[in-house]
Amino acid sequence: MSADPAPPPVIVLVRPQLGENIGKAARAMLNFGLTEMRLVTPRDGWPNPSAGPAASGADIVLEQAQVFDSVADAVADCAQVYATTVRKRGVTKPVVTPERAATDIHAARGRSAILFGPERSGLETDDVALARTIITVPINAEFGSLNLAQAVILVAYEWSKGTVLASPPETELPDPAPHEELEGMILQLDAMLEAAHFFYPPDRTPVTKRTLRTLLTKPGWSSQEVRTFRGVLSALAGAKKAKPPPQS
Repeated sequence: MSADPAPPPVIVLVRPQLGENIGKAARAMLNFGLTEMRLVTPRDGWPNPSAGPAASGADIVLEQAQVFDSVADAVADCAQVYATTVRKRGVTKPVVTPERAATDIHAARGRSAILFGPERSGLETDDVALARTIITVPINAEFGSLNLAQAVILVAYEWSKGTVLASPPETELPDPAPHEELEGMILQLDAMLEAAHFFYPPDRTPVTKRTLRTLLTKPGWSSQEVRTFRGVLSALAGAKKAKPPPQS
């Protein structure tokens, strides 16, 4: 008998500053199937009226959010604790990517918690010391600035890849047009360009035609697209032949 899957990780926001950022983090969580948020001494208290609009409908996350006085209390029931930070802050811990952390969380026994620090300063050394593992996002060394919701969404997305979430509906692509239809379109365009004296100088004509043919056969046109484009060409040819309106 297979073991039960590990429960989804708890997202712990440590001393978050703005209600809007809490709401955006909730939105990021629910996008990828996470619903349990814990707040450690939010600066502006809780509930925060600014969080709801920023959550864009992720109300279940905000309604169930719990508030704690310390990080230790917030993770007391969690067997695995991860701290997200771009620096080790003087604490020697294993350092993993969000992808590796997600794999470990799915394989772990018991609950996991992921700590995210306040917007300006990130997690303090004492916060990181409570964790068993550090999660660090590979990021541009010259600009390592992620906002709170971005950090949450990166970690939540990696975790979601090990779950069954609905994918965007696939769009059925039309069958590609047969070459005969493409050839007709290319010959029609060639004839119009010849009439417009586009091919100049004459010794460059073969190269130019080859370039156009390569361009027009590359995208994998559908029959409908070919008909539409040929209709455009026909309309342009007809407009050129049309007589200008009489001058008043």
